[in-house]
Amino acid sequence: MTTGIGPSDELDPARLRIALGRLARRLKPTAAAGSLTTTEVDVLVAAEREGPVRLTDLAAQVGLNPTMLSRLVPKLEQAGLVRRLPDESDRRVTFLTASAKGSRLLERIRSERNDALSRRLGELDPDERRALSAALPVLERLAERLRSGDRARAGTTSS
Repeated sequence: MTTGIGPSDELDPARLRIALGRLARRLKPTAAAGSLTTTEVDVLVAAEREGPVRLTDLAAQVGLNPTMLSRLVPKLEQAGLVRRLPDESDRRVTFLTASAKGSRLLERIRSERNDALSRRLGELDPDERRALSAALPVLERLAERLRSGDRARAGTTSS
């Protein structure tokens, strides 16, 4: 068995992107999310992961324009899932962070997603599970490189 990528088994970026996208989309719907949209859950995830985070930075991270984000935040705030924090040095700036309630909801969402994925992984044969396990470190490094590249591009486009 060869370990390198040769001409006959060239890694297809489009195929990888499509497969990862399908996995992500199929794991997103959860009962715990209730009436929250996928975008609202994404905003909550980013607010928890990066928070407290400036609203403009949050909009860029989740791929929304600031106007759209400003429409979503009040719903999340009213549900008690996020908190706005003022910038003490500049009152025009607002930060967003996940509340304790928001973090508990995300934990339930993650648990549902993990359970769904675990059930499907259990249906794979041992060789398929080993192949996925071996690919995880590479996928994690790739994700971090993509994220670092996104941050670098965001830094060059904002002023």
